[in-house]
Amino acid sequence: MPAYKRIQGTILKLVESGQLKPGDAVNSERELARIHGVSLMTARHALAGLEREGYVVRRRGAGTFVAPPKIHFNKLMSYTEQMARRGLAVGSKLVSLSIVDSEPEVAARLALPSNSKLVKIERLRLGAEEAFAVETCYLPADEFGGLTRSRLDRASLFSLLENRYGLRIAHADEEVDATTADPHTARLLSIPPGSPVLRIRQEIYSAKGKPVLYVLGLYRSDRHTLLIRRFR
Repeated sequence: MPAYKRIQGTILKLVESGQLKPGDAVNSERELARIHGVSLMTARHALAGLEREGYVVRRRGAGTFVAPPKIHFNKLMSYTEQMARRGLAVGSKLVSLSIVDSEPEVAARLALPSNSKLVKIERLRLGAEEAFAVETCYLPADEFGGLTRSRLDRASLFSLLENRYGLRIAHADEEVDATTADPHTARLLSIPPGSPVLRIRQEIYSAKGKPVLYVLGLYRSDRHTLLIRRFR
């Protein structure tokens, strides 16, 4: 294993075990070089890589610190699965759960008549007991009305759909843009009204090619990164 990877692995283990928490100082380049018996350039390379991946932040004249946790969107997963991959304790608070029939735009996205009844689930998503996102999910009520009796503050929605309803989720079409937090969203996320948030609108399809779930997600821009891989 290259020396810089070994240094990164040591630091990441300290973070994952909780010995280093967000905001804690990380050993300096000089200290890392001495501890691991490598050159200053190798230690610098190790910290630069961790910074690019969002694990640490480097402040000129102050040092290197463990970064606040961020979630990287690079695969179609439930929020619970995303948080688990980053080693964060996940939690949810159910804001509202109802049957609505006045969402014609959402119904159209689900290829349903404009006045169709929909299950509407609004949840505050937490990571390490900190508010990360507000997600509102819509599903056809005639197929998934039983969700209104589920403990959606404790369970992954994807897992419920797959295990209870036998739904096989295949892919999603997503629209991503930036917007600002309205007073309701700002209150839930504990940020000032008008703060920038990342907005992701998802139409999620089953393996049969049918749209079964529409998700409107508002994510704190300081806690999420959209990772895109491009090929030529």
